[in-house]
Amino acid sequence: MPALHIEFQSLLLIAAAGFYAGTQNTLAGGGSFITFPALLLVGLNPLAANMTSTIALFPNQITSAVAGRSLLSDVGPVKFRQLFLVSCLGGVCGAFLLLNTPVQFFAKLVPWLVLFATSVFAWGSLRRKPLQAGHLGSPTLLIGVQACIGVYGGYFGGGIGFLMLAALTVAGLPIRPATANKNFLAMAMNASAVSIFLFSDLIHWPAVVALGLGGIGGGLAGSYMVHRVPEKLLRGFVVVVGSILTVWLFIR
Repeated sequence: MPALHIEFQSLLLIAAAGFYAGTQNTLAGGGSFITFPALLLVGLNPLAANMTSTIALFPNQITSAVAGRSLLSDVGPVKFRQLFLVSCLGGVCGAFLLLNTPVQFFAKLVPWLVLFATSVFAWGSLRRKPLQAGHLGSPTLLIGVQACIGVYGGYFGGGIGFLMLAALTVAGLPIRPATANKNFLAMAMNASAVSIFLFSDLIHWPAVVALGLGGIGGGLAGSYMVHRVPEKLLRGFVVVVGSILTVWLFIR
């Protein structure tokens, strides 16, 4: 366990961030844009905050993935199990890459990662027209793209949902099965990463518990609010938070 001691009041703040993130993930996605800065604010370094957030939000991802399992689909000649396998392998590679990244280097890299993730999230949330089904190219290209997304997902993960949704729909998959595939593949790559992060001494377990409990409550609240809160409002809020976080990380 890290030497950092987090006060009870800060744990309550983390739990509140987890609650909002769980609600956000259920309604629109982008919960890590809330939990990551919350962990930074209470004193975790960027590397510890990233891994702690990934572990804490993983149960919420399992729920989303299992809920849509009946819609899972192959993508033309590419079997779902192939995408699942490369997602797992990519998540492992990304997690090992993260564990071997010095904290100081990762701290310098984080602003750029958050800028990229915020840009992807804004593009996916605010575009006026849905992606048109087309052809991503050969099956090998789709598998290669998914493998790259898997590595990025295991390493940082912000924006992976929109990256996968873009790849799957451009490859010709309708939006509903594409969303189900995206949720399950995101769970796969994060399961691989979590299985590795569990052995890191950078994980702050009280923060994991606080975030996780908050996330469970937020998931239940999100299920209740799903037809009551405009999704665009929530996505817009995430873009604002991501933009502020990006500026803060660059100037701090």
